[in-house]
Amino acid sequence: MPKVVARIKLKGKHFETHVDLDEALKIKAGKGDIVSALLTPSIYYDINKGTHASNADLLEAFGTEDAYEIAKKIIVSGEVQKTQEFRDAEKEARIKQIINLIIKNAVDQHGRPYTEERIRRAVDEIHFNFDTRSAEQQMTDLVNKLKEVIPIKIETKRVEIIIPASFTGQVYGVLKDYKESEEWLSNGDLKTVINIPAGVQIDFYDKLNSITHGAVQSKDLPQQE
Repeated sequence: MPKVVARIKLKGKHFETHVDLDEALKIKAGKGDIVSALLTPSIYYDINKGTHASNADLLEAFGTEDAYEIAKKIIVSGEVQKTQEFRDAEKEARIKQIINLIIKNAVDQHGRPYTEERIRRAVDEIHFNFDTRSAEQQMTDLVNKLKEVIPIKIETKRVEIIIPASFTGQVYGVLKDYKESEEWLSNGDLKTVINIPAGVQIDFYDKLNSITHGAVQSKDLPQQE
């Protein structure tokens, strides 16, 4: 039960309260219970100084004086402090996700998959800087960097996809990481050619079909030499 601070700035004033990190993150995700998340029913201007917020300022900023309602608004709309241990665990989970994607999608010069141990050794050699982008985006960058120390390539599939005009805005972000070319058709539909790693195809098509309700047309293409 890590005790952390949740904070927000409203109406030119800072408001803070003590929360349970795990429960607060559940609330941020649309779940959880504010009674479990709020450790003390007190709202402060500055927790370290112990300066309590006045009821007048709470009413002006949040429209209520109820500490639980206020705390929930602070958690949902503000910042929840994360412990170093939590940030480290978050980073390790992200690294493992990226490495697992590489194991599923990449092979050596003989077409054989790599082990997690070998990929991690190579990552240590190149001192790759993992960030908060999606695992798919970082996988491509990491593989390109890994080529400096090991023979590695991603097995991809080349596909032509036609997106109906009414869905192009919603789908464009899903396509951009894999897009080789695009053509806007006279009726407003988007025809694009993508190169997609074999191991992410199921998730990719699930996202597309969820957005377009299955209205996507797709056709496998031969790989370019």
